[in-house]
Amino acid sequence: MLIAVGGLAAMGVTLGALLGVAARYLAVEADPLEAELQAMLPGSQCGQCGFVGCQQFAAALAEGHASVAACIPGGHATAEALAKRLGVSLDASDHVETGPTVAFVNEDLCIGCLRCFNECGTDAIVGAAKQVHTVIADVCHACGKCVKTCPTEAIEMRPVLPTLATWHWDKPGALTTH
Repeated sequence: MLIAVGGLAAMGVTLGALLGVAARYLAVEADPLEAELQAMLPGSQCGQCGFVGCQQFAAALAEGHASVAACIPGGHATAEALAKRLGVSLDASDHVETGPTVAFVNEDLCIGCLRCFNECGTDAIVGAAKQVHTVIADVCHACGKCVKTCPTEAIEMRPVLPTLATWHWDKPGALTTH
């Protein structure tokens, strides 16, 4: 019995050491610029930029294959920060700044087809087959995929109205003395 336990322990230590050595010698260096750009993005993984998620978008930005203004949830502030970090000029002529939005289901038009339910990446849409769906506003990241897939046009993006919890008053500028 002790020989079996000792043999398993020795095998575990040996294989663990081999895995540690392999991890050190076979490690792939990550691009620090890519990680920095990904940290600047909102992280909603919505795909509105044309890439699967924020990591692929950051990789394309680091390689110079994507526009800094492609991140719709990040808005103009994110585009400016990305352009400044990459040292490129920002062409925001076609960028329309919208405030935060959230999906809304018109219950009179919803037929319960589940197309929007299957498309939502954050499970913000609640409902069942042939039942009226609704959107959990706190979970929705406003990617708009559900709007595109709805056959009855029952879903629309509406602006998020400010509440006491979300209202923000900008700080006044610095006082100047003459």
